[in-house]
Amino acid sequence: MADIPAALLVGGMGTRLRSVLARTPKPLAPVGGRSFLGLLVRQLRAQGIRRVVMCTGYLADQIESVFGDGSAWGVAIKYSRERHPLGTAGAVKLAQPCLHPASHFLVMNGDSFLEINLHQLSQFHLRNGGLVTMAVRRVKDAGRYGTVQVTAGNRVSGFAEKTGADTASLVNAGVYVFGPSIFDFIPEGEASFERDVFPRILSRGVYALEQHGVFVDIGTPEDYARAQVLSDQLWNAASRR
Repeated sequence: MADIPAALLVGGMGTRLRSVLARTPKPLAPVGGRSFLGLLVRQLRAQGIRRVVMCTGYLADQIESVFGDGSAWGVAIKYSRERHPLGTAGAVKLAQPCLHPASHFLVMNGDSFLEINLHQLSQFHLRNGGLVTMAVRRVKDAGRYGTVQVTAGNRVSGFAEKTGADTASLVNAGVYVFGPSIFDFIPEGEASFERDVFPRILSRGVYALEQHGVFVDIGTPEDYARAQVLSDQLWNAASRR
């Protein structure tokens, strides 16, 4: 998988974590004494990914200072810095020149970790021939994430907004494989995959592959505290090939 690039979405402002991370970008939040973003880079490197694009924004200088060109991490890192918030889809569109040429590429949220076999996800994407493949995970408190409806054929049929109800269901786990044609469906300027892109391309093929490993995000102080408790498990999972 060395020729497949991975884009990491690390430009968010992390507003909900300000109480514990006043002037640190969320992806640099320490987990087990090391940065959360380092956890993601280790996972990519362990599974053979060598080309990494960091889609930065808020406090970008700090991230670029820590990771540099990636040589210390065994990867080659390029940066695509947004000058104003562009959303998940807008950030990836801005990074398009850094992802070219590639028959397909990975995208990962910079504030969540999912134990996953990336090669398996990539092969699943190529077999189905859709525009998008997303990793999904069944969680007990799906109401705070919003849910993904998936058919028996692993095709995404719809999405439901956050309800706040503590019901178990499949959620978008923030790891994707895209073909380059996805750029044709991302509007200019600020755009969200979840709101502005995915619902509009369901008929063109959006597929989901369910995962069963450890999944954690650090979007809230409570979830960040949970990541600390799981830190050894997370770092061990990130090191698996």
